[in-house]
Amino acid sequence: MNKVKEPIFYAKASVDTMMRKYKAADLPPKGHFHYHQGVFLSGVYKTYQACGEKKYFQYIKDWVDASIDKDGTPVDFNKGHLDDLQPGILMYALLDETGDVKYKKALDLLVTALKDMPRNEIGGFWHKDDLPDQMWLDGLYMGGPIGAEYGARFDAPECFDLVAEQVLLMEQATKDEKTGLLYHAWDSSKAESWADKETGLSPEFWGRSIGWVPVAVLDDLDFIPKDHKKRSEMERFVRELLQTVCNYQSDQGRWYQVVDKGGQEGNWLETSCSCLFVAAICKAAGKGILPESYLEQARKGFEGVIDSLGWNGEDLLVGNVCIGTGVGDYKHYCDRPTSVNDLHGVGAFLIMCTEMQKFWR
Repeated sequence: MNKVKEPIFYAKASVDTMMRKYKAADLPPKGHFHYHQGVFLSGVYKTYQACGEKKYFQYIKDWVDASIDKDGTPVDFNKGHLDDLQPGILMYALLDETGDVKYKKALDLLVTALKDMPRNEIGGFWHKDDLPDQMWLDGLYMGGPIGAEYGARFDAPECFDLVAEQVLLMEQATKDEKTGLLYHAWDSSKAESWADKETGLSPEFWGRSIGWVPVAVLDDLDFIPKDHKKRSEMERFVRELLQTVCNYQSDQGRWYQVVDKGGQEGNWLETSCSCLFVAAICKAAGKGILPESYLEQARKGFEGVIDSLGWNGEDLLVGNVCIGTGVGDYKHYCDRPTSVNDLHGVGAFLIMCTEMQKFWR
């Protein structure tokens, strides 16, 4: 018998651990409508879809209802921050289940904010309205899936165009032609201290930021029509990126904090990026974007993550997760503290488990 249990076992154990720790309304940052809760609860929703246990859906609803008013407006968010738009993805399931118009109002408000995000000289969204001209990789996850699903549900094809445009602009702005990897960020003004004075690029390939890209684009592709003029380019981008990422997988299955510098002094194996890469490989194989042979590397990555977990009684401990970070140099990423059961780390873990479950045998 395989010592590794099926993925849904770990997903449920992880969600149950977090539910014991936090009442839904208390998820940090408490009271703020933010991607930390949104990423985690997106993983909770995928767990609910996989196992059907209603308590998981209720937990999501409890957080959302504590975080928006009766008119669907988040009680504390910044409409100029992509990070504060991401939890809107949860509204679709709640709208389906309840029919409550406040969830549609929330979606209308958040997608309008997405369309109105300030842009840099090539048309790419600023990551935040107080970070002028900067594109960060994880912005694709914060704004893309909510926009793509809105386009499909509410006959808004301009949303497909917007999402596809931002994906391909991100590739154009951040891709390193030598390695095929993506730099964490790009400052078109070249004003930031971390920005290369010639290119405006940040200096390193940070794992989790890269991981959000294929996860986001594959979620976008759930809704962008088969005949959309940019779909084939989006599929190519995901395929090439994941093929490249697989070249950097460690012998232990996980990936490094700074992806291309495994084994260099200070670098370390990071759980959340490993989870995102495994999830994306599984989903890409399921869509026929990658050959199914890549599932062997996904399985290796999944088992590497599982081997790194700890237990404290019933509680599952997802550790070796980089805490949130800005843009910096090699030492900056290597010196970042790690956390256990950080919300976006657990969210990435749940996304991995639920995608891996689809191929478990």
